Amino acid sequence: MSETKTGAGRTILTVTLAGLWVGMCEFVRNQFILSSVWQNHYQALGLEFPSSPVNGVMWMLWSFLFAGTAFAVSRRFSLWQTTLIGWLLGWVMMWVVIWNLAVLPLGILPIAIPFSFIEALGAAFICRKLAKPNQP
Repeated sequence: MSETKTGAGRTILTVTLAGLWVGMCEFVRNQFILSSVWQNHYQALGLEFPSSPVNGVMWMLWSFLFAGTAFAVSRRFSLWQTTLIGWLLGWVMMWVVIWNLAVLPLGILPIAIPFSFIEALGAAFICRKLAKPNQP
């Protein structure tokens, strides 16, 4: 039996590209498309929307952590399974937490749900295309 192994260089490249994809999507969605919704919601709560550079760094870290998770999941699951697992782990669980903390503006969900699913699909696609999954 031969098992396809992905080299460290290929793994790093794959996770980096998937992380950049996710980070770019997050930035476009939250800083361009939904920025005013986030700011108005936080203002109504008497809070300031966190937008300092350190928040951007943390979101990029989150993007690369998500990409690493998508990579790991993609080793064993199909494109669509990786997408769904990643989407549930990355976004749905985050929305549940921030909804529980009362800082989720529910009005973003009609845009955020399909947009985030496409993000997860893109990350899964990059992971499966650039680093072939393990073969049974």
